[in-house]
Amino acid sequence: MIKATNIHKSYSDLHVLKGVDLTISESEIISIVGASGAGKTTLLQILGTLDKPDYKANTDLTINGKSITSLNDKALAKFRNNHIGFIFQFHQLLPEFTALENVCIPAFINNTPKAKAELRAKELLDYLGLSERLHHKPNSMSGGEQQRVAVARALINEPKIIFADEPSGNLDSESAEQLHNLFFKLRDEFKQTFVIVTHNQELAEMADRQLTMVDGKIVG
Repeated sequence: MIKATNIHKSYSDLHVLKGVDLTISESEIISIVGASGAGKTTLLQILGTLDKPDYKANTDLTINGKSITSLNDKALAKFRNNHIGFIFQFHQLLPEFTALENVCIPAFINNTPKAKAELRAKELLDYLGLSERLHHKPNSMSGGEQQRVAVARALINEPKIIFADEPSGNLDSESAEQLHNLFFKLRDEFKQTFVIVTHNQELAEMADRQLTMVDGKIVG
């Protein structure tokens, strides 16, 4: 599902990623752990096409059989919206919109008809136990509920891969456990691949494979 070769990233004199090689299989749940500053989030952003690597000899990133390094910005944005979902520590819901409207946004960007998008959003929110919260705005929902809305938003275009950056870092322990279990339920039901950056050791150890980053490299 993902093959990354010789991924480097520098910001001025700071060399954040130092030749990362990585292969992730379809329907695999991968956790990426390491100390702050090890390069975890930078790697996640590059794998998720939100940032670009520094191009060195033989640098390449292939997702679902498509070489990403050859795409222009417009094509890359379309590919990202069609194939990739994102879940962040801070849910990044738009406060002026309801749960239903927030979930529909990526579908609207993808030119999905309104009726079809809303039907799919309602199905997802119901699946996530939020059928009673469709028309609530984020500030009237708990942190766990807001994060589940963000999960529904990530799933609306039926992406092949979900990238999650500290998805439970802002949740209480009970909500975090519910979210962690949800990832595995989603993988089993929808066969999606999850790549999760986390400091939560419980979530990291639940994954099919745990990768450890140290000083810009994967060491185990």
